[in-house]
Amino acid sequence: MKRFAAACFAAPIALALAAPGAVAKEADEAKPTAAAPQEYTANSTSKQMRGTFGGKSVSYTATVKEEVLKDDKGTPKAAIVTTSYIAEPRDPSRPVTFLWNGGPGSGSVWLQMGAFGPKRVAIPSDAKDDGGPPYPILDNPDSLLDVTDLVFIDPVGTGFSHVIGDADTKDYWGITQDAKSVAKTIRQWLSENGRWNSPKFIGGESYGTTRSATVINELEGGYNDVAVDGIILISTILDFAAGDTDDGNELGYITNLPTMATTALFHGKAAATSPAQFAEEARQFAIGPYAAFLLKGQNASTQERAAVRAQLARLTGLSETYLDQADLRVSPGRFYKELLRDRGLTVGRLDSRYTGKDLDNAGEYPDNDPSFYGIDGGYTAAVNHFMRDTLGYKTDRQYVTIGSVQPWDFQKEGRTSTYFNVAPYIGKALRENSDLRVFVGQGWYDFATPFFGAEYSLTRPGYPQDRIQFHYYDAGHMMYVRDEDRVKLSADIRQFIRAR
Repeated sequence: MKRFAAACFAAPIALALAAPGAVAKEADEAKPTAAAPQEYTANSTSKQMRGTFGGKSVSYTATVKEEVLKDDKGTPKAAIVTTSYIAEPRDPSRPVTFLWNGGPGSGSVWLQMGAFGPKRVAIPSDAKDDGGPPYPILDNPDSLLDVTDLVFIDPVGTGFSHVIGDADTKDYWGITQDAKSVAKTIRQWLSENGRWNSPKFIGGESYGTTRSATVINELEGGYNDVAVDGIILISTILDFAAGDTDDGNELGYITNLPTMATTALFHGKAAATSPAQFAEEARQFAIGPYAAFLLKGQNASTQERAAVRAQLARLTGLSETYLDQADLRVSPGRFYKELLRDRGLTVGRLDSRYTGKDLDNAGEYPDNDPSFYGIDGGYTAAVNHFMRDTLGYKTDRQYVTIGSVQPWDFQKEGRTSTYFNVAPYIGKALRENSDLRVFVGQGWYDFATPFFGAEYSLTRPGYPQDRIQFHYYDAGHMMYVRDEDRVKLSADIRQFIRAR
């Protein structure tokens, strides 16, 4: 022990006796050499264009650009591609709207090429398959460019966006990680474009509404706020228990029932004056007699069971025999297959107006979703043609319309739950930002994000109802594939933005 102590104290003495220059040189050599930040050149392209939107002629600049996200040491970690459409001459007092799709592995192609971008792909409006190319790519008079600049964001693993070098996708693939990267992209875009004091809107579709809730928390939930004027939710999923029908979760049967009713009505399996009227009838039954029956479980009486079964048959178009066999709890997957079994057809999940034909008619679930394979070819061709050929974006990467971003971290703020609920983020933001408003657009025929589930999530205590508005459309998840509903959706959101 004495020998060890002597050695420790001897080292400073030896350094002190050495020449000053030698000491400094030896000390510098002992320090680890910090690696220089990795170089990365962002890919981008811009083009001047002109179009008529909302009846107004607009000159604009279309820009596809990689927003490079760096770590605290300045090392590039990810390139998130944004496609922005900015009216000319530029006006910093004009609103800017940031939009994304869902998945969580979906690129922004759907909202960009189907609803709000200056160009759109024309696919059948009547729930028919889009077939093969060429697909018409048309001017989109329903774009929102007359009232707001637009920025479409493709998170890491979607569109052309990607990690850089040895960066790990796990830093971006998760509820919180994803929100942080998108919020960082928004902040960076605002700085680069001088738009910090512009009115701001954010929004998304499907899981993009989940992302909207988590992003508003990242933007407004701390001290370095980015205040937002409005959140646009299209086909909303915030509380993941609200639509799920796993064993033991009765809530999903309640929230899916009104969508089953509107679907049965559309296909002639039920009778009513309108989808809105039938949906309201189904809502009242679902939260009344049906909810009471489900909560009682095996304690429900025989008479109560019979009364519920008869009403379910009338609302869903399914036979009482089938309902009895399913214990009066029909999952959406079974419904897709059973509703039109007598016609040898299945109905879609994203949009139950669509029908498909399986290999055989004996199965319990459909082979595939006709409302997805009925539209994906047209959108994939359109986004690649527009980005690469029209705008001139050069890349060897494939545009990922729907990709695998697995494993996705479903921890919310470090807590793991079978069902997570991000709706409270929106409630908190509404309570703490008196100018914030929420637009909710839902299709009557959407099983991926049923409209009653969205209503349930956003009508809990703590959500100022006077600043949340619901709008309904005669199509499904991507209601804008139906021409009449694209026009209506655009008009509704245009009014929402103007009312700020």
